[in-house]
Amino acid sequence: MTLCGVLNVDKPMGVTSREVVNQVVRLVRPAKVGHAGTLDPLATGVLVVCVGHATRLVTLAQEGRKRYLGRFLLGQTSDTDDNTGNIAEEGDWKGVTQDHIASLLPEFTGCVHQVPPQFSAIHVQGQRAYDLARRGETVELASRPVEIFSIRITQFCPPEFELEIDCGSGTYVRSIGRDLGSRLGCGAIMTQLRRLGVGPFDVTDAVAPDRITAATINDQLQPALKIVSHLRQRLLTPEDVIAIRRGQSIIAGSRSNNGFPVSSHETADLRTALVGPDGLLIGIGEVDPDAHRLCPKIVFPD
Repeated sequence: MTLCGVLNVDKPMGVTSREVVNQVVRLVRPAKVGHAGTLDPLATGVLVVCVGHATRLVTLAQEGRKRYLGRFLLGQTSDTDDNTGNIAEEGDWKGVTQDHIASLLPEFTGCVHQVPPQFSAIHVQGQRAYDLARRGETVELASRPVEIFSIRITQFCPPEFELEIDCGSGTYVRSIGRDLGSRLGCGAIMTQLRRLGVGPFDVTDAVAPDRITAATINDQLQPALKIVSHLRQRLLTPEDVIAIRRGQSIIAGSRSNNGFPVSSHETADLRTALVGPDGLLIGIGEVDPDAHRLCPKIVFPD
């Protein structure tokens, strides 16, 4: 049986995302495995691991909003922006209050420009920034637009504080702590990070890697359809399925299959999850509004 679906893994501290993926690879060979959004070894929490044909949806899985709980230490800076790097004492934090931190948080919400950490996976002239930084090279990283929906301070026990962050893809929580520390005038580094959720995948439903075995993995795999729950859906007839698998477009627009209504102009996002009569994801289509057709873009094999 070919496995296809997604694992919601609770990554522990001290292991890399790649190590978690490699564990899954050993269980599902020859099926492909990929993850949506790397977590640093310091970080714990939700790691979305796609298996089989669902690996073709990794980019879509990365679009999901991320929820984090980060812990920070005032009065220090480091070259990694967390406590794993070369730490330097910065400034006096004793005058910082919870209200002071809270008053600055609106500056970090909305669509903001953020400079990634020196030690990050950003590509610089074909190389990862962290590879250059490890060789002692100074990396000038350009700021990038990221979307941060909300930040709130959940604990303040000086010199430590904790933030709960709801943000879009590409946001570095380490950078938030670094920039907030700079605004406070004393510096700050991240000491802990837990990813609470990615899109529809929540840490309360995540499974520890040591519980994923050959005997349990089939039950732990969630349907690939959950990855694209943020997209509109189109329930296909058997005839639609045949056409889609042949690479042919089908009529878009308002129709109902087995009571499932679909509108071609529900949202600005023209991508559509194509769902078979059995409720399983067939692939991803995109509406051509001019031709009023739904064209297949990703199609899973039968």
